[in-house]
Amino acid sequence: MLKAISTIPSYYLFRSIGWPRKLPMNLTFSITNRCNSRCKTCHIYEKKSEELDLDEWKRVFHSLGRAPFWITISGGEPFLRSDLFELVRSAYEECHPSIINIPTNGLLSDRIPSVVKEIADYCQRTQIVVNLSLDGVGEDHDTLRGVLGNYERAIETFKALKGLGSPNLSIGIHTVISKYNIKRIPDIFENIMTLRPDSYVTEIAEERVELNNVGSAITPDLSDYVAAIDFLTRTLKKDHFDQVGRMTRALRLEYYNLVKKILKENYQVIPCYAGIASAQIAPDGSVWMCCVKAEPIGNLRKVEYDFSKIWLSENAKSIRREIKSGKCYCPLANATYTSMLHHLPTLSRVGWNLIKMSRK
Repeated sequence: MLKAISTIPSYYLFRSIGWPRKLPMNLTFSITNRCNSRCKTCHIYEKKSEELDLDEWKRVFHSLGRAPFWITISGGEPFLRSDLFELVRSAYEECHPSIINIPTNGLLSDRIPSVVKEIADYCQRTQIVVNLSLDGVGEDHDTLRGVLGNYERAIETFKALKGLGSPNLSIGIHTVISKYNIKRIPDIFENIMTLRPDSYVTEIAEERVELNNVGSAITPDLSDYVAAIDFLTRTLKKDHFDQVGRMTRALRLEYYNLVKKILKENYQVIPCYAGIASAQIAPDGSVWMCCVKAEPIGNLRKVEYDFSKIWLSENAKSIRREIKSGKCYCPLANATYTSMLHHLPTLSRVGWNLIKMSRK
């Protein structure tokens, strides 16, 4: 974390005056749109794309160098890529990130644990975080995820991952809070805590171009969401997690407060650093500053996989100005985390949350 904090002044200057020109510290690599779930909140599986192959991704990682502090290997379902270990190994060798986060639906219970063990064993100097999705309990989860037996297989995967015991591996659980499960959040939380995850995070369901769900009306009512988040805020303070879980919780408690303000007041409540310190690369090599709008600023295949040529282009500058103007606002967790690190009052509150939790 100290490595990330030390870069804050340079990113602040990059956003303010355009210098020094920086590559993002937080990158999401969406390696496939393929998915074996059929979620009510996400239709990404309907999107077709010509995926970057392993050699192409290696060139992308090489062009980024050691800029990324935190990377997310996402999908679709990333474990559907047969070369996932090789891909993560390449990112580790080229970028040396401090954190590699991999979300999964947990369906491939016969494959996920062995691949994660390979990754954790090889990437020993990086914290590996695997977040398994649970949006309900039993049949409720299966209905939301559109696959019979999803819950049972996800639990099987979770228990196998917890049994790996790798010192640099943290196994968390992630819940998408939508209009479909908002009333059951307390029950879902109580059930999940019996599994003793290393961390627990939630994210509000959004309509995003990336997820191919615009117009789906999946976001819960503000009053219901506030009630659910207030419950989680009170309860999370009482639970015990590992070191990564405590850091995640400290960030999340402040993130939840920001989300409530964003949904209520409809503006950027803190400056957004999407396009400055965070970005996303789509399966076909398109570069996005933000996955909510998913507006490509260029494609890596057209610039010999040199990320900086797109990131420092005139088109990128134009979209940065638009984001900086505050015309858009969203509660996207991944990008908001990065923005929180660059907002001193928020960062101070996160630090205070962490101190208070460490005393318990």
